[in-house]
Amino acid sequence: MRRVVDIGRRIELVPMDPHFNDITIGLYRQHANHGHNAPVFLVHTYSRISGAAERIEAVVAAMQGLGGMLKDADGLLRFPCHSAHEAACRRVFLEACKLAPGTPAEPRPLNILDKKSQLTITVASIGEGIYRVTAAGEGRSAARRVSAIAGGLAKLGEMETVETDDRDTVVYPCAQSHDALVGLLLTRAPNVRVALREEEMGAARGVLTAPSQQT
Repeated sequence: MRRVVDIGRRIELVPMDPHFNDITIGLYRQHANHGHNAPVFLVHTYSRISGAAERIEAVVAAMQGLGGMLKDADGLLRFPCHSAHEAACRRVFLEACKLAPGTPAEPRPLNILDKKSQLTITVASIGEGIYRVTAAGEGRSAARRVSAIAGGLAKLGEMETVETDDRDTVVYPCAQSHDALVGLLLTRAPNVRVALREEEMGAARGVLTAPSQQT
């Protein structure tokens, strides 16, 4: 009889990895058993083809670089603050899987050129998990764009909006800084509707293939 192992609750799926033989890779949420109940994350594939384990390790390493995550002795990932930040973790996983082999998994900068407004958008860490969005420009259009991007960060990262006149400030509930996460989410925040639509489509693309059906 095949033994069923509980690897946690699947929260994200890449049905076909374009960088390694189209294997299926899943992201699972678990709870650590090291004296606390902090959430940890497992990157897993049922594929047993040669090189699959190394591919998983590459994705794990990329998530550490892109999202500022830590890896424990069991190969499980977590955030330094011990919070889940599940939505942001899913985005880190998807972006890590997109990286071509050999591409450096370095934290993204806290500024981007917003193609829609042609403004340079910068996010500054104020401390205690608080981030303020600014634009290299003035006027109502710049203010509206700043507000929209701050809202995008809040949705993608499950952050809270700080009540300010300009609606330009967001905060992580854990009250700790996550610069790598914010830099990663900033690249998607200007088009948050597209990003969320992609996530919904990905969630509807089936389930993790059983071991007997993978090569």
